[in-house]
Amino acid sequence: MSDFTTRPEIRGTFGVVTSTHWIASSVGMSILEKGGNAFDAAVATALTLQVVEPHLNGPAGDMPALFYSAHTGRVDVVCAQGVAPAGATLEHYLDQGLTLVPGSGLLSTVVPGAFDGWMLMLRDHGTMTLREVMQPAIDYARDGHPVLPRVAQTIAGLEEFFVAEWPSSAKVWMPDGKAPEPHTLFRNLELAATYDRLANSDGATREDQIDAARQEWREGFVAEAIFDYLAGAKVMDVSDRKHAAVLAPSDMADWRATYEAPLSYEYHGWTVHKTQPWSQGPVLLQALAILKGFDLSTMDPNGAEFVHTVIEAIKLAYADREAYYGDPDFSEIPMDVLLSEGYNAQRRKLIADTASLEQRPGRVPGFEHLADAYVERAKRDFNVSAVAAQEPTMSHLTEKRGDTVHLDIIDRWGNMVSATPSGGWLQSNPVIPGLGFPLNSRAQMFWLEEGLPTSLAPRRRPRTTLTPSLAEKEGRQLVFGTPGGDQQDQWQLIWFLRFVHFGMGLQDCMDQPLFHSMHFQGSFYPREVRAGEMMIEPNVGEHVIADLRARGHIVTVAEPWTVGRLTAALREPDGLLRAAATPRLMQAYAVGR
Repeated sequence: MSDFTTRPEIRGTFGVVTSTHWIASSVGMSILEKGGNAFDAAVATALTLQVVEPHLNGPAGDMPALFYSAHTGRVDVVCAQGVAPAGATLEHYLDQGLTLVPGSGLLSTVVPGAFDGWMLMLRDHGTMTLREVMQPAIDYARDGHPVLPRVAQTIAGLEEFFVAEWPSSAKVWMPDGKAPEPHTLFRNLELAATYDRLANSDGATREDQIDAARQEWREGFVAEAIFDYLAGAKVMDVSDRKHAAVLAPSDMADWRATYEAPLSYEYHGWTVHKTQPWSQGPVLLQALAILKGFDLSTMDPNGAEFVHTVIEAIKLAYADREAYYGDPDFSEIPMDVLLSEGYNAQRRKLIADTASLEQRPGRVPGFEHLADAYVERAKRDFNVSAVAAQEPTMSHLTEKRGDTVHLDIIDRWGNMVSATPSGGWLQSNPVIPGLGFPLNSRAQMFWLEEGLPTSLAPRRRPRTTLTPSLAEKEGRQLVFGTPGGDQQDQWQLIWFLRFVHFGMGLQDCMDQPLFHSMHFQGSFYPREVRAGEMMIEPNVGEHVIADLRARGHIVTVAEPWTVGRLTAALREPDGLLRAAATPRLMQAYAVGR
């Protein structure tokens, strides 16, 4: 363990909150200070993140959460991933002359999920009123917050487009006719009014009030504003054509966020919980299953052998993600095989001393056609030219691309939440007039091809990249996660391996140089494949980079301190709480006492 870290690891017993923005973390802590629990704090933190990081998430986006309830003693998942509209058929999209779902615009929209998911959590597990948890976000939207440079730069890069094509967005994001200057106070009065009206929902009890707000969202004034706008809207998207939405009132009225069981895997005494394969979450479990057969603890955690071994395991796990994952309500997903010891023993044998440049999904009996289909897609999309409006991440990429936020919270009673909200970014769709927020663009993760677990189909969940984590070992409980699209489970994997095998603290793990693979098919438009390519931060040292290149990796060296936005919180068996946040981009902060 290093004697020096960029920040102190936060320790206490009362509560800890860590998120990708210091204001949101402080809001969450203020809720704990007022007597709220981790669920109350998570909702308040998340709604505030929608205000202060609108280029990374919004109310009409999506949200998976893993949580532990001290009352039930159980880990559960909130699935707030909206489904494809009833009118989202392959025929309709192909008739538009499309081969991919656009990465922005109305055809890329699924049912808005985030708000209902947070309300479900608040109703069933929180203790505070709707007004109490919504007021901080309302205040920051109405009275202003210091706008992040990346928000200002994102808006500036879209100024001409907003004015010409998305005037409702220009009105909200450019209230003075131009992009805001970094660090100046920025207000979203339309969003403040929307949330204020929702917070005033009537109900005889706290639970009734929350359900009334959910009703207003899906069938009341929020839904009415959305569908009044969509009735006549055709907007420009990244296909350089204008399209109308297929989202209909019944799609929102009929959908609800839900609870479900996590998928879990045992690794060196830790039980690691992830979402089901409608997200990429199980890919981290598959990588752990492959790596279980290597003695990682004997390797240098920043050395070429460790980096090479982890990258090669990531390639294999992500190839299976692309071949087999999807909504298990619609497709049979062979997760029992993909996480089995025998299957991963064979996958492990494929890792050699040199980098693989091939796409190598496993051959699961009865599912071989899916593996073949992925290999053919990957060949077709090798190094396609990238365009704006997908969701990679971080400062080494264009400001026009969206991303994600993350939060981890533990309270004094032992409740804990790990959530990764995303979607509904300011660059994903035009602002709905009068509401102050845009719709999402998550449908871009579907394929316009038949017969795949990820084929576009009505009511199907897109296979999202959003993937919080919760792990347990002998009374220790850990929540962690990161924004980053396809990189989320790569950065979390690397962080977790260093935590488990090398005795590093939470913050020390975050301060170590990070890396990721770009070898597999990207999840976001234009679905690029960059075989053999990886990115790494330069502080691993030139000798490590040279060694990786000698092994056949195509290495891009990132700017210093630009890879990964991890946060994490830990509860020890005696009740001691710990938390940490990445120093990268100087936004994320952990607070607690």
